[in-house]
Amino acid sequence: MSVIVEIAIDPIGTGSTSVGDYIKIAVDVIKKSGYKYEVGPMGTSVELPSVEALGKLLQDIHDALYRAGIRRIVTTVRIDDRRDKAITMEYKVNRVKG
Repeated sequence: MSVIVEIAIDPIGTGSTSVGDYIKIAVDVIKKSGYKYEVGPMGTSVELPSVEALGKLLQDIHDALYRAGIRRIVTTVRIDDRRDKAITMEYKVNRVKG
């Protein structure tokens, strides 16, 4: 069973109102992890094998952003940990599109 999470990263103190280049760094970390993901306008959804895997992924994202010069990061996470049925991001979207 997979866990579906939505991650929103807010780099603070960049000196600019534009943070797209920093978000690209975070998305690149997710891409390199090999997990299925989908970038949205306000966050990125990721299919993970467990909640435990989320911790490692978040640490990797934060480490990459710190290396890029960000000194403060606010991260918001939403977790869909459904254990009675195997679901995917596509299933959830198609279910409501009808």
